[in-house]
Amino acid sequence: MGLAKTEMFTELQNEIALYAKVFGHPARVAILQHLFNIDTCVCGDLVCKIGLAQPTISQHLKELKHLGLIKGTVEGTSVCYCIDAEKWTQMKEVMSHFLDQDISKENCC
Repeated sequence: MGLAKTEMFTELQNEIALYAKVFGHPARVAILQHLFNIDTCVCGDLVCKIGLAQPTISQHLKELKHLGLIKGTVEGTSVCYCIDAEKWTQMKEVMSHFLDQDISKENCC
């Protein structure tokens, strides 16, 4: 299997692709929506709310945390997650700039 060759692309292009990837799974979208609705959450609560197995939820949380959109703090034997507001704002700015590019109708085939 070939490499993705991400080094061929700009840092911004890679960043946009990572954001798009994280939104590419409905479970991650559901996790983010749930975290926005309650401001904080324990992984076990997500299992009940979303209906996926705990290891699956943990894997999706890992992806969101790796990108920095969420952060977690250990509370006893649980991890409490929330949206990282600073990173979320940064992601919105990057994606808005990308999505706000308009296509000129006269240049379209």
